[in-house]
Amino acid sequence: MTEIPISVSHAQYVNAFYTTPLFKLERFILTWTVSKPSTDAQAKQLANGLTDKFAAWTVEARAENQLLMCDFANRTRSWFMIAPLEKSTRLYFGSAVVPRTGKSTLEFGYRSLIGFHKMYSVALLYAARARLKKTKGDERQDP
Repeated sequence: MTEIPISVSHAQYVNAFYTTPLFKLERFILTWTVSKPSTDAQAKQLANGLTDKFAAWTVEARAENQLLMCDFANRTRSWFMIAPLEKSTRLYFGSAVVPRTGKSTLEFGYRSLIGFHKMYSVALLYAARARLKKTKGDERQDP
């Protein structure tokens, strides 16, 4: 969770998250490793509720100011939520790696990457925050 000193809609947050330079690197990797390409336009459609698929993920649930995504292998979940405050917006991001169906624990390969996964998740949240601050700042400067 992080807070940003401006008003941000849920759609703006999700769009910013999926269009950061850091996440675009992940999108590039997904295009070449698992044939799951995506575009910024598709990220915007997802954010605005116009599609339920984006790159390697599908919407598992939507609620007001929340979005839960599941990857194509059913192994990870991504959760986005905003909490509008009086003069700011609280941004939440959660990410989980889950065992295969019928298993109670993660395989060694997944377990060994959990530390990286946690750090990467924090980096993605702060990249989205930085993008929102820049984008909203640019909007205020436009005539």
